[in-house]
Amino acid sequence: MEKVYEESEIPKGSSGVWSLAWPTIITNLLFATSSIIAIKVVGGLGEDAVAATITGQRISFILQAILMGILSGTTALMARYWGAKQYEESSKYLSRTIHLTLSFSIIFALLLWLYAEPFVRFLGLKDNALAMSIIYLKYLAPFLPLLAIGLSITTGFRSIGDVKTPLIISVIMNIIGVASMIILTNGYFGFDNYGVYGAAIGNGISFLCGALLSLMVWRLNLVKAKYSSLFILDLDRIKNIFQVGLPAAAEQAIFQTGINAFLIIVAQYGTTAYAAYGIGIQILAFSFVIGFGFSMAGASLVGQHMGADDNTQAKRSAWSGMRLSIGFMTIFGAFIILFANEIVGFLINDQEVIRLTVIFIWIMGSLQPLMAIEFSLGGALRGAGDTKSPLFITLTCLLAIRVLLALIFLYFNAPIEYIFGTLIADYSVKAILYVKIFMSEKWMQSLTIKTNHH
Repeated sequence: MEKVYEESEIPKGSSGVWSLAWPTIITNLLFATSSIIAIKVVGGLGEDAVAATITGQRISFILQAILMGILSGTTALMARYWGAKQYEESSKYLSRTIHLTLSFSIIFALLLWLYAEPFVRFLGLKDNALAMSIIYLKYLAPFLPLLAIGLSITTGFRSIGDVKTPLIISVIMNIIGVASMIILTNGYFGFDNYGVYGAAIGNGISFLCGALLSLMVWRLNLVKAKYSSLFILDLDRIKNIFQVGLPAAAEQAIFQTGINAFLIIVAQYGTTAYAAYGIGIQILAFSFVIGFGFSMAGASLVGQHMGADDNTQAKRSAWSGMRLSIGFMTIFGAFIILFANEIVGFLINDQEVIRLTVIFIWIMGSLQPLMAIEFSLGGALRGAGDTKSPLFITLTCLLAIRVLLALIFLYFNAPIEYIFGTLIADYSVKAILYVKIFMSEKWMQSLTIKTNHH
C-alpha cells in the first residue's frame, strides 16, 4: 500500500506550539492519573502495598526516562528530515529506533528480573515492603520491552507533528490498564485475586495494548509516518540516533541517579518524610505533564523548522513554547498551593505526612515558572540536536547543587524542610543557564543532515 505524503505546512508561533502541545499534555495526564489510581486501588492493602506500587512506578519511570533520552535522537532526526521534506528518510529512522530501544529495554528487564532484590534494598525498603516490591518488579519486568515499543512509535509520530494518534492510543491503553488493575487487584469477574501484584499485571497489560495498537496503525500505514521494514539492520542510521540521543540518555540516567540519591537522603529522615516526598512528587507529576507537552511540541517544531532552513521560526517556536509553558505551569502552581491541604488530605490521613507534603508542595508550586523554562527550552535544544547542553546543566544543578547541598544539610542534621529547600537553588540556576545557552544560538550548529541521503 503506497502512501502519498500530503504537503503539510509546519505549524508556526504560539498557535503552532499549542496545537502540538495539548494532545501530548492530555496523553500524559492520562498516564499520571492512572498512576494515582493505581495507588488508590492498592491503598486499602496497607502501606507496604503502596510502597511496592510506588517502587514499580519508579522503575518504569526510570526506563521511560532513559528511553526518552535515546528518543531525543529520533525526534531531532525525524523532525529535521520531515521539515526538509525527505519523508521516506524521516520514516526510516522510526524502524531503526525500535531496534535500539527494544535491545536496551530487554537488557534492562533482564537485569531487573535478576537483580530485583539488591535494587529494592538500595532504595532503602525493608521487611514486608521489600518482599512485596521484589515480587512486584518480577511481575512487571517481562512487560517493559512492550513499553519501549509503544513509546518509540508514538514518539516518532509526535516528532513529525502527529499528536492525535498517540492520544487515541493512550486513551485506549489507559482504560484497559486501569480496568485490568482493578479487576486483578480485587479478583472481580471470577479472576484470581492477585492483590497488589494485580496492579503490576494491569500496568503490563496497558503496555501490551500500547505496543500492539502503535504497531498496527503504523504497519497498516494509517498515519503520516510510512512503515519501513523492521527486519533490516541499518547500523548507520542507528549510529546517528545514538550519537544525538546518547547525551540525552546520559542526562536522564544522571537525572534519575540524582533523584534517587536525593530520595535516599530524604529516607534518612524516616518513613514519614519519604512518604511526604513521594506523594508530593505524584501530585507534581501533573505539572511535569504540562511541561513535557510543551517540551515535545518545542522539540518537534524547532527540528522541523530547522529542517526547512527557517531558523527564525525555530527560535520563535521555542520562545512561544516557553511563554505558554510558564503561563500554564504558574496557574497550576497557584492551584496546588491554594488547595494543598485538601489535595494531600484526600490521598492520606497521617497528620505529620500531610504537614510535610504541604510544605513540599508550597516550595514546588512556587518554582513552577522556573521549571517551565527548563522544560520548554530544554525541549527546543534537544529538538535542534543539542543534547549536550541539557546534559551539562543537569550535571551542574542536580548533582553539584541539589544533592551536594542536601548532603551538607543532612550532615548538620538540619530539618527535612531544608532538604526540600535545596530544590529552590537547583531550579533557579537551571533556568538562568537555559536562557543563557538558548540566547547564545550556538545550538543552531548542533546537527547537520545530508540534504539527500539514500
